[in-house]
Amino acid sequence: MASYNRVILVGNLTQDPELRYISTGTAVTDLRLAVNDRRRNAEGQWVDETTFVDVTLWARQAEVACQYLSKGSSVLIEGRLKLDTWETQDGQKRSKLRVVGERMQMLGSPRREGGASSAGGGAYQESYTPESEQEAPAPPADDDIPF
Repeated sequence: MASYNRVILVGNLTQDPELRYISTGTAVTDLRLAVNDRRRNAEGQWVDETTFVDVTLWARQAEVACQYLSKGSSVLIEGRLKLDTWETQDGQKRSKLRVVGERMQMLGSPRREGGASSAGGGAYQESYTPESEQEAPAPPADDDIPF
């Protein structure tokens, strides 16, 4: 029997990411993502439901997240589910489900130095293209304007 483990989430960071390095020198960061879902209840009223998801990013993606994302930033994460299990000092078994991010895409405007990010709605922004290397799109020709 085949299995498939893939998660795609779009949400907002609940806190600034913090970069750390493991003993091998690999960068890692844990993000807390708030994902909103809007549904109608039995009375027909709209109800917002927020789910908080822990996401772990590794290597260059962790460094990029810490450089360009901050609390409130909108981000798309694609990855896989991983169940962590451990035993506490008093012998209780614990477990936690998290997402290991394999692809990250920042949404909206990037964070400016010394300030927070703008959550304004732009198109998807590639996470690995620094703003200084992005080419500005050419303005449309008069023939391309539909009005």
